[in-house]
Order: sequence, then C-alpha cells, then structure tokens
Amino acid sequence: MKKYVIRRLIQLIPILLGITFLTFTLLYLSPGDPAQKKLSAQGVAVTSEMLERTREEMGLNEPFLKQYFSWLGNAMRGDLGISYKDGTLVSTKLTNGLVNTAVLAFAALICAIAISMPLGVYTAVRKNKAADYIIRFFCFAGNAIPNFLLAILLMYFLCIKMRIFPVIAQRSVKGLFLPVAALTIPLISRFIRQIRVVVLQELEKEYVTCARSRGMKGRYILFHHVLHNCMVSIISVFGLAVGTLMGGSVIIETIFMWPGIGKAVMDAITARDYPVIQGFVIISAVIYVGINLLIDLSYHQFNAKIKG
Repeated sequence: MKKYVIRRLIQLIPILLGITFLTFTLLYLSPGDPAQKKLSAQGVAVTSEMLERTREEMGLNEPFLKQYFSWLGNAMRGDLGISYKDGTLVSTKLTNGLVNTAVLAFAALICAIAISMPLGVYTAVRKNKAADYIIRFFCFAGNAIPNFLLAILLMYFLCIKMRIFPVIAQRSVKGLFLPVAALTIPLISRFIRQIRVVVLQELEKEYVTCARSRGMKGRYILFHHVLHNCMVSIISVFGLAVGTLMGGSVIIETIFMWPGIGKAVMDAITARDYPVIQGFVIISAVIYVGINLLIDLSYHQFNAKIKG
C-alpha cells in the first residue's frame, strides 16, 4: 500500500504542473495590463512612469517562462501573490473562503448521503412498484431544476413569504439551512438514480440467484453481499461529488452571500483579480486530485482484487 501511495503521488505531479502551466498561460494571454488593473483597483491615478515602475515590481517585463517559474516557485512555498482588489494575501483570502465552503459542502454531502443511500437501495429492491415510480419522479424533478432557480425559489417562499430563514446566510444552523438545501436536493436526486442503477445491476448477478436458491433471506443477501460489492461504485459517486461541491457552489454562495471560496472567486472574476483566480484554480486542482487519490485508496477496503 505504501508503494502504491508513493507511485500515485508521483503520477499526480505532472498533472498539477500541467494545470498550473495552462492556467498561467491563459491568464497571461488574457487582455488587459495586470499592472494597470492593480493600480486602478487601488484608486491610484495611473501615470506612465508609475505604470512602468509597477510592471517592473511585478516582474511583467520578464520573459514568459521566467515569470511562470517565479510564480510557481512562490506558489509551492504557499505564496500565491497579493490580491489586486484589496492588497490582501491570496492564500489568506482563499483559505478563509475554503473553510466556509468546506462547511457548506460537507453539510450538504452528509445530508445527501443520509437520505439518498436508503432511498436508492429501496427503489432498487422495489423496482417498478408504486414507491419506485414516485421516488423516481421526484428525482427527475430535482435533477431538472437548476441550482440557481431552486435557490431563488427557496429564498422567495421560505425567506420573503414565510420569513422562516434569513435572506443572507449566517454562520449558524438556521443560516446554513437554505444554502445546504439548495445544494442537497439536486445531489439527492442524482445519488438515488445512480445508487439504484448500481444495486439493480448487482441484484441481477448469478451469485444472488444462487444464494436465494439455497434459502438465504433477501435482506441478508442485500446487506452482507450486494451492498458490499456495490460500495466501490457508490464511493466513486460520493467522492467525485465532494470535488464538485467544493468548486461548484459558486452560484449558491453568491445568491445567499455565503463568504466561501466560490463567492471570492466570483468577485475576483468581476474585478479581474488574476492572482485570486490563479490561486482558486490551483486549490481546486489539488482538491480534485487529492479526492481521486483517496477514492482509489478506499477501493482496497471493499475489493481485494483491486491492486495498486
């Protein structure tokens, strides 16, 4: 296992380097002068002398590769630069936002797993029954409604009309409810359908028929064999959703004014705050590859045939 982990970590290095190079290149080729944007964001009257001095300080007069390796070296030491907008450290700004996004994402994921796991298994066991059709109908509706529309509907009815929850999300259980619900409902719909498919495929295998023919109870087969064999696929579904939640809660955070990393990067895009955008891409890439590694490692716990 140790050798497998080391080998996978080595394989991730070129992927992360490729992502950093592509991100830096795209922002390097984007229109506009970063030095001018930095001075304008600080409310300074831009002159040609000041602009040239700022470009020199930022290293923008250096060749492209020298700029990239200088930025990469600083990033590897945890220095992602300084925000053009307010002059704060990008690492500090994104770390604070990441903590808030993690709270939102993991609360949504835990709720989604707790609801979708039993319902997904139940719909598979009760295939083509009335309960199966009803649950699948609500799953279709949950998948069809976009996140932003669902968030607006929840806000309109529960905040404005009924006045149960605050419009702006606060750092409390009550303040978390609406943004978590807006993220959880589509997740539940997707998870139930995916779990149902996986369990149905496993129930149709020959070993299940043989176990039933020997008189084993269906519940015992389901909980001791079927679900155990399904866990590799189910873990993949849950694990990839973590990365999606961490990077994809931008709209929900913006609507509910939740101070997460998604809202921070949306503000950075609006202000063309390139260091923050670069830092967000790097952090998102690390999260994705880290989660993929954890998913691969978890496979060994449920399927001994999977080797490193």
